[in-house]
Amino acid sequence: MTDPAGVPTPIDNVVIRFAGDSGDGMQLLGQRFTHTAAIAGNDHATLPDFPAEIRAPAGTRGGVSGFQIQLASRDIFTPGDFCDVLVAMNPAALVKNLPDVRPGGLVIVNTDKFESGDLKKAELSANPLEDGSLADLRVWRVPLSDLTAGAVEPFGLNRKQSDRCKNFFALGMMYWLYSKPTDDTRAFLERKFKSPYREANVAAMEAGWSFAETSEFQHTQMTVATVPDIPDGLYRTITGNQALATGLVVGAQRAGRRLFYGTYPITPASDILHYLAAFKPFGVLTFQAEDEIAAVAAAIGASYGGAIGTTGTSGPGLALKAEAINLAVMAELPLVVVNVQRAGPSTGMPTKTEQSDLMQAMFGRNGESPVVVLAPRGPADCFRTAYDAVRIALTHMVPVVILSDGYIANGAEPWRVPEPATLPAIEVPTPQVPAEGEPFLPYDRDPETLARPWATPGMPGLMHRIGGLEKEELTGNVSYVPKNHQRMTDLRAEKVARVANDLHPTRVFGDEEGVLVIGWGSTFGSLREATERCRTAGHKVGHVQLRNLNPFPPDLGDVLSRYDKVLCAELNMGQLHKLIRCKYLIDAVPLCKVEGQPFKIREVESALVDLIQDDSPTGVCQ
Repeated sequence: MTDPAGVPTPIDNVVIRFAGDSGDGMQLLGQRFTHTAAIAGNDHATLPDFPAEIRAPAGTRGGVSGFQIQLASRDIFTPGDFCDVLVAMNPAALVKNLPDVRPGGLVIVNTDKFESGDLKKAELSANPLEDGSLADLRVWRVPLSDLTAGAVEPFGLNRKQSDRCKNFFALGMMYWLYSKPTDDTRAFLERKFKSPYREANVAAMEAGWSFAETSEFQHTQMTVATVPDIPDGLYRTITGNQALATGLVVGAQRAGRRLFYGTYPITPASDILHYLAAFKPFGVLTFQAEDEIAAVAAAIGASYGGAIGTTGTSGPGLALKAEAINLAVMAELPLVVVNVQRAGPSTGMPTKTEQSDLMQAMFGRNGESPVVVLAPRGPADCFRTAYDAVRIALTHMVPVVILSDGYIANGAEPWRVPEPATLPAIEVPTPQVPAEGEPFLPYDRDPETLARPWATPGMPGLMHRIGGLEKEELTGNVSYVPKNHQRMTDLRAEKVARVANDLHPTRVFGDEEGVLVIGWGSTFGSLREATERCRTAGHKVGHVQLRNLNPFPPDLGDVLSRYDKVLCAELNMGQLHKLIRCKYLIDAVPLCKVEGQPFKIREVESALVDLIQDDSPTGVCQ
């Protein structure tokens, strides 16, 4: 696809997937390609896909690791449904990902890994390179291992060591195919590796570039045009976990308080701790606890002491933190809990994505225990969601749960770094010292937010009682009076409900009538693009993506009532759907999926079309 002069043909977008064993460096390969695309000015969205079996044997289907990226010259919202190019390092990677390659797509295979033993590990009785199963695809057979060994021979590596460089050989090929420079990756390798691996990886990448340039496939060279009219500003590629950590740090800075992050390592939330540990010069204190309960208890203690207490986990860890979160509810202390959801129940599939913790965040504690619940819609949106979580926790003196997920946590997209002055101010409830002879009232409330004053140890004249037993209104003394318990329960619920007073009107994309698709969290991209496709086809469809799940936006009921039909799409068995039907008495239709993978655009589009054409839909729970 080059013009007669040999200039690469500009294309609008391309979806590429790298797949191989866990030890083949697919995630590093994908990250470097993403970084290069970002520098080149392409919009991009990524989907890292880690093996569900952490220690699956090499060469087996259970051990396949993948990384998908879509590059585009326009705004995009997903990593794509089908891939145009699949780079497969072995038979297991090929057959596992083959169903997602579009007809006529390009498949690049490492033929050195297609021996009889490799086929047996992949549970194949025949060689897919010879049995006709790739007939509708363009196949580029490359002896990656042998070519890499030849390229790095001058550096004295043995066969096993040289084979670890083959991912950079493949990366060099892809850089040539899509006209991307190698300078940034070369600089990265020089920083990352020591000799001789530094020189070997650079040589492998350059050899991959040269091989692609001189091979019979040179007519396939293309280039993805840059996004036009990009607003001025500072941009970076950011993952969801990085954005969450950055938002917490900036929120603490704007509030003038130290940030404490207590956590216990758990997939896929662990990276937040790793990233925050580098912010020690900004007053950030990170603490790796011995378990989930200790982590959240330490965070509550930090909030009691005047810092911003935060903690992070994934689904099973949120269950363990429930009792301590209740303590923060009763004591009315600020607390931010980050839950990077994964597929369950129990330990489930730790590396796969799901949205199955909404009900746990809403109701998974004993007693009447309301907390604020937020959900970012993508990696870049994690920054603002974390910042708002800090602001809400401090302004309203209430625990806030952030529901991210594995897709958001590990995925990456461009992020425009905001100017600090554009961020909402964060005001901390400051206690007033009572007049001489007057008692301090730790549960006297702000008339607008109902937040109690944040009195921390060491403040003269502000001694008070705190703990998990029910508090007497105003004084905070322990109380078993029935009417007081009812009153305090109502106040805690109303305090959370009043967070809705700060929310912007619900944003509707598309039509204001017809069919509405509503979702939350990481389903945003698939729902938005499915809506666009339906509208292009002449259907009246609107889309709402909720960030505020408790409380809901105050105008959400009015928005829902404008539509004839409502489709509620989520990666669980219908949790938001139940809340919507219960609160607004609207006969919404569920679209549910729990496969450990995000929605494909075509799945949502098909459900919308069926809903438009069917007078009595029942929904789909896959």
